[in-house]
Amino acid sequence: MTYLAPRQGLFAIILLVSFCLQTLLLVISTDQQLSNSRAQKGEQMVAQLIDEARLSLENKDRVSLSVIANRYTSEQDVTRILIKDNNGDILVPVGNAPMQQGDTISQIATQGDAVIGSVALTLKDISKGEIIAMQWPFVIGMMLLHLLLWLLYSYIARPTREQINAISRDIQDLHRKQNIQVDQRGYDREFERRQTDVSAATNESDTSQNNSAINEGRNPTDQQGHSQASESESNRPKANARKLDIHSAVNQYVRTQQNQDTALNANSIADGIADGIVNDTVNDTHGTNVAASDTIENHVVNHAVDSRQNAMSGADGSHKSNNTSRLSATRPFDSISVQIVFHDEFNMLERLAPSQRLPYLALCTQLLNQAVTELLKQPLLLGVSALNEPYFDESGAYVMLKADNSHAKVALAGVMLGKLYLMLNKIIHDKHIELSRFALPAKAGVSDNAQVEAMTHLLDSVGKKEQMLILLPNGGLKQISNHVQVQSIMRPTTVYERECAIFDGGNDAMIQRLADVRNAVLMIEESAD
Repeated sequence: MTYLAPRQGLFAIILLVSFCLQTLLLVISTDQQLSNSRAQKGEQMVAQLIDEARLSLENKDRVSLSVIANRYTSEQDVTRILIKDNNGDILVPVGNAPMQQGDTISQIATQGDAVIGSVALTLKDISKGEIIAMQWPFVIGMMLLHLLLWLLYSYIARPTREQINAISRDIQDLHRKQNIQVDQRGYDREFERRQTDVSAATNESDTSQNNSAINEGRNPTDQQGHSQASESESNRPKANARKLDIHSAVNQYVRTQQNQDTALNANSIADGIADGIVNDTVNDTHGTNVAASDTIENHVVNHAVDSRQNAMSGADGSHKSNNTSRLSATRPFDSISVQIVFHDEFNMLERLAPSQRLPYLALCTQLLNQAVTELLKQPLLLGVSALNEPYFDESGAYVMLKADNSHAKVALAGVMLGKLYLMLNKIIHDKHIELSRFALPAKAGVSDNAQVEAMTHLLDSVGKKEQMLILLPNGGLKQISNHVQVQSIMRPTTVYERECAIFDGGNDAMIQRLADVRNAVLMIEESAD
């Protein structure tokens, strides 16, 4: 028989910790080396940029400065370059990813003794994943080395035949000592028992001799009555004990019935007590106790049957109520909720100054209200109305749409409104980024009122930029099936993720209709400006 090496799991944990520490040290050292080399490279680039742009910076020639700066932004490590004049005003802001964080290297540009401006160059941070991807041969080699060490330990540290024999001898000696101790204790107990039996037999013989001497003068009738009385007295404690057990069981049953919360638990307790009382009454040999036990048994069993029937009726009622729960695919609905939130991964909206945040939120609110007004004018959405006037804050906006009659396509109106605002926000976002202004992408969610909270969690967990999630019952999905295409969420982890769908496109008629409404809203916006 082949034995495994001792504590293989502990040795594997030690090797895993060693591999993780080596990988961590590799990442830290590589990051430090790359940071130093990138810092030196950045200082050289800034100095070279100042030399080339000194004349243009002195004349504040933005075109020349942009041409010079764009040559440096072609480097992958450079995310942004800011060229400022001597007053601190920005002349040229260029870069591949101006919103990305990184190390910034700043240097003042001088012409003789006069300060003519400054140049700030931001270098991209290198992520830990990129470092591991760069050093993948070393990481894989260390993994294979640790695996080889674990296999070698599993083979070398196996116990030898001599060690197994020595362990077997030690175990046999231990068992032998334990058996000797057990035998000694058994012998002592047997000796004490025998002494006790001898003393009891002696006392009993003395007592019987005394009783025979006293009862010699009694007649046989008195002796027979005395024997019957002794038998009845010996049986009376059993009967009293039986009655006491039955009454205590009934009292325990009543107390349990009062303390239970559900009929199912009471049913199980009553069954257990009824079974116990039935067993007690079957073993009882006295007529009077049998009658009393049968009465109590019938009462408890009848009550247990009634409790079981009530529990079954309650289970049926709860099952019927679950069919109309909010997770049911056939739940009724007459109103739709459209949630629009910002895709703000770095919480930039909270850090923005109120002088910039409030006008941006007011612009988004104006766009959303105009989109609702223009969209509900469509003949396709006749009978759909808005129940609230939405407004944007840091958490987004919320629109409630209601069907005024049974023929109104309120689900389709919610999906069209969500897609319309995503189209409008895309245009506004691109325009603001082009003008170097603050803007955020958006994502939308469409659901009925029963799933508003679930849609909020879905937007936070699985919602992506410029994406619309749909969580509707079968009736709502049937309304939109002829106009839009949806797809399921890949690898869902919850019930709501399994029921949720992602907007994947629409037919030509709906897209054209949304484009017309979008152009109408933008025309209103331009005329208002």
